[in-house]
Amino acid sequence: MKAVAVFPGKADTAHLTEIPKPRLEDVPDGRGVLVRVLRVGLDGTDKEINAGEYGAAPEGFDFLVLGHESLGVVEDVGRAVTELAPDDLVVARVRRAGSSLYDRIGMPDMTTDDAYFEHGISRVHGFLTEYYVEEPEYLIRVPTALRDVGVLLEPTSVVEKGILQAYEIQRRLKVWQPARAAVLGAGTIGLLAVMALRNRGLEVFAFGLDPPPCLNSELVEALGARYVSTKQTTIQEAAEQHGTFDLVFEATGFSPLAFEAMCVLLGKNGVIVLSSVTGGMRRVEVPSDAINLDFVLGNKVMFGTVNANREHFEAGVRDLAVAEAQCPGCLERLLTHRVEGLERFDEALRLLGTPGAIKVFVEVAPL
Repeated sequence: MKAVAVFPGKADTAHLTEIPKPRLEDVPDGRGVLVRVLRVGLDGTDKEINAGEYGAAPEGFDFLVLGHESLGVVEDVGRAVTELAPDDLVVARVRRAGSSLYDRIGMPDMTTDDAYFEHGISRVHGFLTEYYVEEPEYLIRVPTALRDVGVLLEPTSVVEKGILQAYEIQRRLKVWQPARAAVLGAGTIGLLAVMALRNRGLEVFAFGLDPPPCLNSELVEALGARYVSTKQTTIQEAAEQHGTFDLVFEATGFSPLAFEAMCVLLGKNGVIVLSSVTGGMRRVEVPSDAINLDFVLGNKVMFGTVNANREHFEAGVRDLAVAEAQCPGCLERLLTHRVEGLERFDEALRLLGTPGAIKVFVEVAPL
């Protein structure tokens, strides 16, 4: 069967290849689930892996099949599988268990292992192919009503993890009742963060680059939030005009903005969530004494979040369903660029980061 793979560590090696079709028997004890891939979303991670910046092939292979944002349909199940049935729509979790304590209790996203396992990223083949076989505990069933937007579940799970952890951390305050949130970035993750925070009843300001009107600003407003262009209003000016926030969710990929936000946007007892994976060597001068003093005196928290576990995927299903009910068609507008067929993978990779692109995805098979 066809697959799109790279040679990790070597730039611009994405290529179409043939690999054996997986079998249910590949998973022991009758616990295999055969999934036909329908859609695979692409993001900056795929672009950076193809640029040779990181990525690791599975043991015994010199190539890595790309793709970690999937939507598929169950074609067959092993004799011991009761959780899923043929024709179920599913999304696969990205992180596989390693050997740490957290891996053993179902939280591989919190692993302390240096060598971790992620589909399409590190040591496990991804989903940019025609079929895969997985254990049911790593699959999340998606309602048919979310068929058109189910490929957004994996990035939604990352958002859910960050927000749920923020609330968990803030249990330290006993009565934390956040009312206002700022989302930095209006790409896929930022827009999904707006959705999730609005679903929780917060007043949300989303900071994007492009001046309105643009698709990003229209989607922010459709979701019930306010849009601020950083080309028109600086972070400092925004703080002066709108005040500070109980929760800041950073999703820009531009690390200097995170440091600026923690200085001027985050209110007392506030929490800032960093979700950008910044692999560069950018340097910036910051007022370190002022940041330290502000965090100490203001009882503030900053933490990073990446990947997700089952709890976060299931929360994502609920939030996507709520958003679909409250704003029909909004989520589908995030899917700005569809590329049909694995053979056109190079077109999909080129579209990443182009003006107007929010979510690029490959339609591997018809929905």
